[in-house]
Amino acid sequence: MTAELLRLILAQVCLHAAMTGTRLAAPLLALQQGYSAAAVGVLLALFALTQVFLALPAGRFADRHGLRRPLLIAVASATSGAALCAAFPIFPVLCVAALLTGGATGIAVIALQRHVGRAAKNPTQLKQVFSWLAIAPAAANFVGPFATGLLIDHAGQTPGDQAGYRIAFVLLLLLPLACWFLARSAKELPLSPVTAGAARPRAWDLVAQPMFRRLLFVNWMQSASWDVHTFVLPLLGHERGLSASVIGSILGAFAIAAALVRVVLPAIASRVSERNVITASNVVTALVFAAYPFMAGPIGMGLCSVMLGVALGAVQPMVMSMLHQITPHARHGEALGLRLMTLNASSVAMPMLFGAAGALIGVAGVFWIVGGVVALGTPAVRKLEAGGARRE
Repeated sequence: MTAELLRLILAQVCLHAAMTGTRLAAPLLALQQGYSAAAVGVLLALFALTQVFLALPAGRFADRHGLRRPLLIAVASATSGAALCAAFPIFPVLCVAALLTGGATGIAVIALQRHVGRAAKNPTQLKQVFSWLAIAPAAANFVGPFATGLLIDHAGQTPGDQAGYRIAFVLLLLLPLACWFLARSAKELPLSPVTAGAARPRAWDLVAQPMFRRLLFVNWMQSASWDVHTFVLPLLGHERGLSASVIGSILGAFAIAAALVRVVLPAIASRVSERNVITASNVVTALVFAAYPFMAGPIGMGLCSVMLGVALGAVQPMVMSMLHQITPHARHGEALGLRLMTLNASSVAMPMLFGAAGALIGVAGVFWIVGGVVALGTPAVRKLEAGGARRE
């Protein structure tokens, strides 16, 4: 790992942690102020909603301007969101902050992914850099909520008072500034030339490419599997009579396994192909979802959680590597934006669908249906071929 890549990873951790910390503090503060669970649900949805609409324009902006300008916009947006909460900790402002910090995360991740992907010199390096970069969200999901929770409980005069929340938001507004400090010296890569008078590219042109369409479908299957595990596991644990701490530990084991496999991937990147990793992940995911409902105790569920974390954690670096190989250089940002838009739209819709399905057919049925979809989608993975659709 180069020093520049390490700085960019740390930069993403800082900016992403500002969002995850706000995502913890904002609903807790809203509940403390007497808002309903439904209002808190709307607040949480706003963190993903901005990315659905901004991802594609953000990708095109990154294609035109490179790394620093999109990142500066993201830093300004995240800093403004946290600063507004520190100054005016009321529900409407919390909603605005959710939109700002969520959108900032989407803009930053597209710009960073595009930059490190274009800096890689061959497919092996692509798998390595995306494996390292994929560790950043996992680290941020720990750092942001952990630091925010400590400040909320201990920085004020009494645990959970408004002073503690304000101090937490001050920390969160400093994190994006640290992101800019770390990333500002990154070497800007040459932009792809734009032909004068050429027609403006359309996102449909990318979707029309069979290889890109298959990759997007495969990535959606894996993302939906991640979402269903996060959403449905607490319901299954509750049915089994497990305590909240045990359910949290099982989810924590999943997150740790997903992060650890990304640490290992760079060392074996030259010996494994993207297609084989994704195929193995699909098979393991389908088998785990078939077995999960039969696990009556925490040990069996924990083992399933770890296996699923390893399988799903290995996919994103492989998908990102293939995406950069099958799309034109000049449209990497647009392709990343289209991917992020699709996954965030799914993340907004899937929990509602899972909840309705769970009420109709039971929690076990949801696991089996999703596992069946993943199994049926495995042949699409075998048709993936890195570089098969790329046009310069």
